[in-house]
Amino acid sequence: MYSLAFSILFVSFIILTLLVRFWLASRHIRHVLAHRSAVPAEFAEKIPLAAHQKAADYTIARTKYGLLTLMVNTLVLIGFTLLGGLQWLSVQIFSLTGPGMVYQLALLAAFSVISGAIDLPFDFYRQFSLEQRFGFNKMSKGLFFADMAKGVLLGVAIGLPLAWVVLKLMNSAGDLWWLYTWIVWSAFQLLMMVLFPTVIAPLFNKFTPLEDQSLKTRIEGLMQRVGFASKGLFVMDGSKRSAHGNAYFSGFGAAKRIVFFDTLLARLQPQEIEAVLAHELGHFKLKHIVKRIAMMFALSLGFLALLGYLKTQPWFYDGLGVNPLALPGQGNDALALLLFMLVLPVFTFLFNPLTSLGSRKHEFEADAFAAKHTDARDLVSALVKMYEDNASTLTPDPLHSAFYDSHPPASVRIRQLNLAAAA
Repeated sequence: MYSLAFSILFVSFIILTLLVRFWLASRHIRHVLAHRSAVPAEFAEKIPLAAHQKAADYTIARTKYGLLTLMVNTLVLIGFTLLGGLQWLSVQIFSLTGPGMVYQLALLAAFSVISGAIDLPFDFYRQFSLEQRFGFNKMSKGLFFADMAKGVLLGVAIGLPLAWVVLKLMNSAGDLWWLYTWIVWSAFQLLMMVLFPTVIAPLFNKFTPLEDQSLKTRIEGLMQRVGFASKGLFVMDGSKRSAHGNAYFSGFGAAKRIVFFDTLLARLQPQEIEAVLAHELGHFKLKHIVKRIAMMFALSLGFLALLGYLKTQPWFYDGLGVNPLALPGQGNDALALLLFMLVLPVFTFLFNPLTSLGSRKHEFEADAFAAKHTDARDLVSALVKMYEDNASTLTPDPLHSAFYDSHPPASVRIRQLNLAAAA
């Protein structure tokens, strides 16, 4: 009875999520199309009509692509769960390995390979058709597959040992396994923050010290004013993959470093680069990074506690098309992990606006920080160039934006900065 009820609940949330996503996408497409013929008044003197229309077309194309991948992912989800795909896969692997850790790791690996194979043609299309069509793709097919191979090797080198530890805890650490797993997971996340800038990121991109001495002096002056210390200023060769530009700082503690995309440095003036960096430093100085990490840790603790409960409930497996009793010995742990990762997004999607709301609040605060320590007009001009260069629509549907966008709409953000500049 509980299994049937959970199956009905699961299907209901799938349908509800699909309806909401399609409704939001249709609103977004209609809204962008309705404003395609004219640049918004506040941008009319800064962004050409052709660039505005390119952004509209790019936004619509990406939204339609998102609907296609949504449908495929939903079919894959149903195939793995209610139609018995995960059950079939687990039985096949079990017949080859028997019970034990090898079976569980092989099941996780096989699931990852199948999921990656399904995603591959869509990733390829996005890069070499959609991004190519709008002039953003700079990546060769060789580099695309080289990145994919590196990602697989990293997954094996990092993911399998982590999975082994988690599965070991799930099987041997008693009823509080989820708490011990949370401690391990949190430590792993902090370790990745330290290792990513110097070990992982250089496997994919080349990082060179910033050579422009006048810009370096300007940036070091900004860092001194706001009290920020870093391990260095670096330029990343983002142009070998994409025409999109950005700046960010990565790392944790003493490993913090500031990184500029080479595409960004080629487009912005020194004072605009300083203003963009001031915004990014605002996130650090206002404790946004710490707050996001704390929120991530809190959510992961809650989800792991929930998994700790669901792992012991037969209706959780039966309701999702899996019969773990068909596999004697160790079998439930890997299945529980996979089922939980598969179904969690279905039940959490409707909470997206809450996450976006908090992120937008942080963006406004970081903008205000930048306006305090640099000229707000420089940040406005930098943002306008970045909106144009990245083909970011200036006219998103407000409700769609509330669900999906971590940053405020361009017009709202620019309006707040103009008020700060006039103050």
